[in-house]
Amino acid sequence: MAHLFEPLTIRGVTLRNRIAVSPMCEYSSEDGFANSWHLVHLGSRAVGGAGLVFTEATGVTAEGRISPNDLGIYRDEHVTKLAEIAAFVHAQGAVAGIQLAHAGRKASMARPWSGGKAVDPNDGGWQPIAPSALAFAPSYLLPHAMTHADIRKVTSDFVVATQRALRAGFRVVEIHSAHGYLFHEFLSPLSNERTDEYGGSFDNRTRLLRDTAAAVRATLPDDVPLFVRISASDWAPGGWDIDESVLLSRALKASGVDLIDVSSGGLAAHQRIDLRPGYQVPFAERIRAEAHVATGAVGLITEPEQADAIVRDGQADLVLLARELLRDPYWPLHAATALGVEVPWPSQYERARPVPINA
Repeated sequence: MAHLFEPLTIRGVTLRNRIAVSPMCEYSSEDGFANSWHLVHLGSRAVGGAGLVFTEATGVTAEGRISPNDLGIYRDEHVTKLAEIAAFVHAQGAVAGIQLAHAGRKASMARPWSGGKAVDPNDGGWQPIAPSALAFAPSYLLPHAMTHADIRKVTSDFVVATQRALRAGFRVVEIHSAHGYLFHEFLSPLSNERTDEYGGSFDNRTRLLRDTAAAVRATLPDDVPLFVRISASDWAPGGWDIDESVLLSRALKASGVDLIDVSSGGLAAHQRIDLRPGYQVPFAERIRAEAHVATGAVGLITEPEQADAIVRDGQADLVLLARELLRDPYWPLHAATALGVEVPWPSQYERARPVPINA
């Protein structure tokens, strides 16, 4: 069986191990531009031994950002700094990936340490869009229900963003369709009340994501992997669930998606999540087994033995760490030591490599 530190090849890209840096918002951009913070944040996780390093959710339009401080790829000028970051990540032996995103009705919010409240258009915010005119919660802005032209533009925006991502040198592209953002809003009956070809039935609710994934796949070279992150369950009655997630994953695989990054929740303010270590891993395991597609597992994965068991037991092909890699950017190096696996250390840090007790 594969293990945590066995390389993983997807299309023309080989990851040195099965550890990925999960996309995590840093809320540190101005007008979508990456800066030194992003270089150090993402670069240090590459130095720390991760196999795949994802950017945060990167807005394909200015209005698709969660906050005015989110990373963006909606201007050609964004490419230069992103290319510098991708090049540095690759120079450390990791693979640079980008998560392309549109926040939908959860857009135009202040960053957490600035209060996390809705930002009015008169104060530098904007009018969110969504499948239906339903706010996520009373404290959020009421979104505009999208027209057919709006829907077509979303697919076009993702294609153009993909082209920019390729110019920046990213070698993995992920579409964000989780956590209550735009594509997830179309998937869930709790947020999609449309009566046209984008609402109602499973095929209709999944249409925009399927069309966009196919368009992005057609834009990518054959050797560049395409991931999609989904929320496998809304954790709310009447919402999107794991059964639909399996069906969607089969359809996405058929359109050329290579890996399903399996998260959950974020769509309904009244969700009730069963939080425990590895609580989302069973979703990844079921999708992998029933949709016959590679999966990534994420969520409260903190211990080396836990992460290794997920891969060894065939529950997922990849583990994505978030908060644990904020606490310890060098977790992969430390995990290798804990598991008794020899991996290269950066030459600059070699003097700090732990010496085996029996040496």
